[in-house]
Amino acid sequence: MLVTKYVIMSSESNILPSDIAMKIYGSGYDVLVKETCFGVIINGEKEVVEALVKEIRALDPAGIFIKDRGFPPGDPRRCRGRRGGGARPGFYMIESETKLLPMISRALAQEDKPEPIVTEKVRPLPLKRLEEIVNEV
Repeated sequence: MLVTKYVIMSSESNILPSDIAMKIYGSGYDVLVKETCFGVIINGEKEVVEALVKEIRALDPAGIFIKDRGFPPGDPRRCRGRRGGGARPGFYMIESETKLLPMISRALAQEDKPEPIVTEKVRPLPLKRLEEIVNEV
């Protein structure tokens, strides 16, 4: 069964779409790859694509996101080259979703950090003691 997935990078990720594309080309997997402005589109057998996606996510677990796509790259029902130009259906949704990814990435990265140790709350210096210190100096 063929599946198509988007691999979308957060704008704060150090990984670029071209890095992902090069990793896929070098992997030897038999998949179709299309590089886009927000990431890559991968089309291939379900098991192969899922294994590849798992490897890619490992590069930056908090900054790389995967989304299913219903149509393969170049499908005439979605390809803007065959529809007379303009943005393809769904592009604006992906564009709005990618604007949220930096916040989601930061939250995911924070999840891996240990909880801060709560120490005794420091009280402000009393005014009288502050005056004593000033007078001593």
